[in-house]
Amino acid sequence: MEPMATRAGRTTQGERDAAAVRVFPPAVQLVTILAGLALDRLVPIELASVLPAPARHWLGGLIAGGAFLGLGLWSVLVMRRTGQSENPWKPTTEIVERGPYRLTRNPMYLQMVLICSGVAVGLANVWILVLTPLCAGVLQALAILPEERYLERTFGAAYRDYKRRVRRWL
Repeated sequence: MEPMATRAGRTTQGERDAAAVRVFPPAVQLVTILAGLALDRLVPIELASVLPAPARHWLGGLIAGGAFLGLGLWSVLVMRRTGQSENPWKPTTEIVERGPYRLTRNPMYLQMVLICSGVAVGLANVWILVLTPLCAGVLQALAILPEERYLERTFGAAYRDYKRRVRRWL
């Protein structure tokens, strides 16, 4: 039996009407980058055939900037146009299927992973690149999966249909 939402923001079964996300998602991205920088200071890994400084800075900047503007900012704007918050601890009132949500169910989390990759390229930091899949795994386990459970509980078949049409990452 699916719980029914009440005006107080709680379900009839006493659950909070929001995803049980267990981490502040941008902190995962920040910790990934900072840990990569620290590891590079402790155990530097030099790349023999890396792009020269100006080219790699531009490429890394394009990846990170494109991710921030093309996925992050666009996602937030689309979400806010529906009257919803990008904050995962706030209630979700509808499934958004416009803009970047047509391509990925998690454009804001994908943006975080791509920014890690862009920073890694720009700084020629192998450690950030190595830690980026771990960042994606932590985001999936502690943010995405709780959000998916909440959305499925809240929207049922409509969300399951959306999951069948749109991939989690890409």
